[in-house]
Amino acid sequence: MLDNLPRGTICIEDIEMGMSRHLRKVVTDEDIEMFAQISTDRNPVHLDDDYAQDTIFQGRIAHGMLTAGLISAVIGEQLPGHGTVYMGQSLKFLAPVRPGDMVCAEVKVIDIDFAKRRVKLDCQCTVDGKKVLIGEATVLAPSRKFD
Repeated sequence: MLDNLPRGTICIEDIEMGMSRHLRKVVTDEDIEMFAQISTDRNPVHLDDDYAQDTIFQGRIAHGMLTAGLISAVIGEQLPGHGTVYMGQSLKFLAPVRPGDMVCAEVKVIDIDFAKRRVKLDCQCTVDGKKVLIGEATVLAPSRKFD
């Protein structure tokens, strides 16, 4: 038995269709700079105001994978939470996220395979109610029955 599961972890036995969780985060210049440092993606569209002004975005944008990382945070911290194993993720980027944008990342249960402990999640990120990222994730959920 997993008696030491962190508070807030939702085990496969308790997951239900339609269950959802979300988080909100303002993407800052510091977030973008730190992501560039960690990922080594220093594309000037993310870091250089003058360069970015002359692109199709007409200004700097956050890395798409920084935004996608917020989906990972919801999955790893809330639904299912700690002990979850990421198995796959599809992503489609619909609009840019800019420094100062408040991003709402949300996941929703759309399929459950209790026997295999697999959960499929609809994923989306929005800014001011507009979808900027959509996709699906498949995860292996923690269980009270397994060590």
